[in-house]
Amino acid sequence: MRMSLLAQPRSRPAVYADLEALPEHTKGEIIEDVLYTQPRPRLRHSRAGLRIGGRISEAYDLEPSNPSGWWIAIEPGIELPRSAEVAPDLAGWRRERLKPPPHNEPIRVVPDWVCEVLSPSNRTYDRRIKFPYYAKIGVAHLWVIDTEARTVEIKQLVNHQWTDTCVFADAEVLSAEPFKELQIPLASLWLPSS
Repeated sequence: MRMSLLAQPRSRPAVYADLEALPEHTKGEIIEDVLYTQPRPRLRHSRAGLRIGGRISEAYDLEPSNPSGWWIAIEPGIELPRSAEVAPDLAGWRRERLKPPPHNEPIRVVPDWVCEVLSPSNRTYDRRIKFPYYAKIGVAHLWVIDTEARTVEIKQLVNHQWTDTCVFADAEVLSAEPFKELQIPLASLWLPSS
């Protein structure tokens, strides 16, 4: 099935070949047998994800032999039952759960942490499709970056539902689970207002 939020699903489940057939500048994911498409992210979106991902990776993912560390990835290809391609903006796995990461294959382990950056093209899709899906599969921590509002929402999974734990805004310093020891100045995420 190929669908945007407004289209009707087709009669067959989407497969990886449907992703390969997408136009070059289209991002696709298959979640619960449905193909969702959207335009590739723009600078404001990708820069915020890169900045926060870089800080987390630098602090938690530099030493591959550290068993208490993390694997942090940008748009990793995750393959789960009925979901042939899930690609969060950022995802992280505790090394004790994913050792070692597969070479040239999709990851088949649910992330411990996911970070999504909201854009006009994905805001509704992320909130209506991806966030409930992440809760359903058991992602423990979800960070939501909103570059327009200049906020980062911190959510934790409790009884299969998201609980908002806090929101950081503007130039505040983010410090939150599962990376509580790290302090991230949010001012570095935002592009100047035009």
